[in-house]
Amino acid sequence: MSIIPVILCGGSGTRLWPLSRQLVPKQFLSVAGDNTLLQDTVIRLAGLDLAAPMLVCHEDHRFSVAGQLSILDLDHQGIILEPVGRNTAPAAAIAALEAMTLAEDPVLLVLPADHVVSDPVALGQAVAKAAEGVKKGHLALFGVTPSAPETGYGYIRRGAELLTDLYRVDEFVEKPDHDTACQYLADGDYLWNSGMFMFSAKDYLEALQAYSKSIYDSCHEAYQSLVREQEFARLSEEAFSRCPSNSIDYAVMEHTAAAVVVSLNAGWNDVGSWSSLWAIGDKDEHGNVLRGDVLIEDTRNTYVHAEHRLVSTLGVDDLVIVDTPDALLVSARENVERVKQVVARLKEKDRPQYVTHRKVSRPWGSYDALENGPGFQVKRLTVSPGARLSLQKHRHRSEHWVVVSGTARVTCGDQEFTLQPEESTFIPAGTIHRLENPGSEMLEVIEVQTGSYFGEDDIERFDDDFDRS
Repeated sequence: MSIIPVILCGGSGTRLWPLSRQLVPKQFLSVAGDNTLLQDTVIRLAGLDLAAPMLVCHEDHRFSVAGQLSILDLDHQGIILEPVGRNTAPAAAIAALEAMTLAEDPVLLVLPADHVVSDPVALGQAVAKAAEGVKKGHLALFGVTPSAPETGYGYIRRGAELLTDLYRVDEFVEKPDHDTACQYLADGDYLWNSGMFMFSAKDYLEALQAYSKSIYDSCHEAYQSLVREQEFARLSEEAFSRCPSNSIDYAVMEHTAAAVVVSLNAGWNDVGSWSSLWAIGDKDEHGNVLRGDVLIEDTRNTYVHAEHRLVSTLGVDDLVIVDTPDALLVSARENVERVKQVVARLKEKDRPQYVTHRKVSRPWGSYDALENGPGFQVKRLTVSPGARLSLQKHRHRSEHWVVVSGTARVTCGDQEFTLQPEESTFIPAGTIHRLENPGSEMLEVIEVQTGSYFGEDDIERFDDDFDRS
């Protein structure tokens, strides 16, 4: 049996704000260890003797996905790019169509990129059990044995046991209130719905065609227009946008009689809130979880994330404090689910803190917006060895580059020259230019922009190594 993991990398970046943002959702963050959640997911799967994974992400996240895999030299079978988010059912359908070109009668292990699993061995055992059901034509879900009356998860009520630890699905239950969740916990037949699935690509597509034909038809049409560019496979926006948005649960699993559930006891956590990170974090003797440069006094049961400066606390209990260069969150730990309301207000007011961080990753490196004001903006550019920015020009701003470290190769109009540390150059508005790092060390440049407008849409590209329009 050829089992191909399909890692779904979608997400809106709301629940772990201000660390997560629309362009940097939680799967790209190192919130539960040294690696990002995406990297940990791929590493975990590599230990289960499965095929290399296939990944599905939004067009905006393509370089984040590719870059994070490349950093650790993690193998994969391609990255499918969605022009718009349409939930998990269409994403799995496109992956199933692609998988059928990679293997004969492939089986898909579909899972999110942003969960924590502390016991990979137990996960492997659950995958093997699910595979037994898939061989018999079942569509399998992974249900987590509940450890508390959790009201933030959907539940699955298991029915008759078909094989050891493999059960028919009797009922899907929406997120319950606390009293109902307590009853589920006491009953013993209710499992948290993990959002992880296993089924053959053929069986899933047939079920989708039977129960959600509009999704099947839209995905089939969109797949026919797939455009391949290096490791990416890009879907047509016109075709895929017509696809209805729905989850695998609603589109297929709640309708089919072939649904089965496998019990999963692998230290699973969906890292759905700051309180979840506090719950799974390494605590000191007073129940505090501390990340970064933190100094505490008379503090208990508090989560503190200090990203760029010293954060100190005195005489506080049960708080979540998250400090980033451009935003600070202070919340009672019991209220962190309401952070989505803050994000909604930021979006309504069109604040940049909703979309991205002050430091922005780019396929060539990153830039950090240090300061801005009327008529000027200052950035620190970091360019990776061998990388270069696009050949471009701006209509509304000039740029002054000062090399801090490394070697810069500069194109300015019809001139090309090299700059060393402490050397600089001026790029007038309307001049075609490019910055490149020809060396083996990181290149750092301070860029001072002056002009009337500094938006990213004031970039006219003439040549780009990363195929950005």
